[in-house]
Amino acid sequence: MYGMVNKAVEDMVCRNYGAPTWKRIKEQAGVDTEVFLSNEPYADEVTYRLVAAASELLGTPAANILEAFGEHWVLHTAQEGYGPLMRAAGRSLPEFLLNLPNFHSRVAMIFPQLQPPRFECTDITSRSLKLHYFTHRQGLESFVVGLVRGLGKMFGTPVTVDLAAARVSGADHDVFAIAWEQPTP
Repeated sequence: MYGMVNKAVEDMVCRNYGAPTWKRIKEQAGVDTEVFLSNEPYADEVTYRLVAAASELLGTPAANILEAFGEHWVLHTAQEGYGPLMRAAGRSLPEFLLNLPNFHSRVAMIFPQLQPPRFECTDITSRSLKLHYFTHRQGLESFVVGLVRGLGKMFGTPVTVDLAAARVSGADHDVFAIAWEQPTP
């Protein structure tokens, strides 16, 4: 994963728990990188170790940390660093979700070594859809749930996200059942 991911984990921890907690998490994870460079690739294992250490030190399940990170990614990292790209992807939650399959193609132009997931939308109605998530990475389902919830908050749209099919249960990819209400003013 690119350094921007680890920098975003650091930002989330520092905003919510302070820099000393981040330092302890890095020590627990055995990560001695002083500063993550946004445009540099790092081994996925670094991110997984940081999440595992945060889970242990904060006494919070890793799934909860990943979900919070997904929301943080949308509401802070992506909007602050990639605002124009985010705005170009849609003016509403459903529009953004429908454009999500093309979103990583644009991001890949910025980050040439990116190994992005692939998304596909099916069973589309005026208030719901199924989001298919294809990735070579394991254990990021909760991150996707957080991303969608973060998008709901970004667009002021109450949203529910349920894992309808999971790779950990034998499916060949994860499928999320997503439903939304009218945006709140």
